[in-house]
Amino acid sequence: MHLVFDGSADTTLADPAGFGRVAVLAGGSSAEREVSLAGAEAVLAALRRLGVDAQAFDPAVRPLAELPRLGVARAFIMLHGPGGEDGALQGALEHLGIPYTGSGVAGCATVMDKLRTKRLAAAVGIATADYLVLEGPEDLQPALERLGLPLMVKPATQGSSVGMSKVERAADLPAAFAAAAEIDTRVFAESWIGGHQYTVGLLKGRALPAVRVQTPRPFLDYEAKHLDADTRRLCPCGLSSAAESHLAQLALAACAVTGAEGWASADFVADATGRPLLLEINAVPGMTGRSLLPAAAGAAGLDFGALVWEVLSTSLCRSPRELA
Repeated sequence: MHLVFDGSADTTLADPAGFGRVAVLAGGSSAEREVSLAGAEAVLAALRRLGVDAQAFDPAVRPLAELPRLGVARAFIMLHGPGGEDGALQGALEHLGIPYTGSGVAGCATVMDKLRTKRLAAAVGIATADYLVLEGPEDLQPALERLGLPLMVKPATQGSSVGMSKVERAADLPAAFAAAAEIDTRVFAESWIGGHQYTVGLLKGRALPAVRVQTPRPFLDYEAKHLDADTRRLCPCGLSSAAESHLAQLALAACAVTGAEGWASADFVADATGRPLLLEINAVPGMTGRSLLPAAAGAAGLDFGALVWEVLSTSLCRSPRELA
């Protein structure tokens, strides 16, 4: 058994029974476990209100091999970070022949890797901040000389700003590098861009209204994204219609070149001239009460239940086929 992706497949469905039994996969063992569980709780409640036969499933507690025995017909992926957004889970579901929401193995693996995403974006003319890969302490001084201060230090394959540091003094760079390297073997430094930050949600091939995010913290870290009551989410985002349309086209192009599909979100920051620079793409956006995609969907006229239904329907593009 394998799965065939058909982007032209009819993903409209009126009867919730047509989805079959749905496992909402959440939790896992990444640093984003709590955010995953919170979003999944909201998704699960919405699915049940819609009449979908849905149940929670935590791969950190139960093996995925149980899914077929439970009669699961498809999976709604709400796992974040490594093991959920990096293609590993998607590959396991492919092996089991269980259709799932969102991007496939290659798309997830690509967008989880911020360095690969930057390189692919640059190849199609999408600007990103200047950067330098940090392979060891010997690269720290070249990073300071090339990028200046302040700068950001980032692990290549984490979400929700896990492991990131804003470095404002040269003396703090070794500690920032060590903190990122403890999480990921691939680390890079990136120019600090101090402009407004925007997120564009993508749903079934169309861009949702952009959301501008503001935080009083030094940068949009994990606490600012998920815990801080002072973080503001502005939608409308304040851009002109032409500028927002341009941002949407960049987000769509970035998803196309990386293979992100079904649903995703793209993060941008504006430089001193107002030019948007791509920061990253998220293959499994957050779905908590503080998340950006539900806010953008609401501005587009989709309430949370309608959004959840649309995301689940992306799994209809993946059909199990017997191997020839």
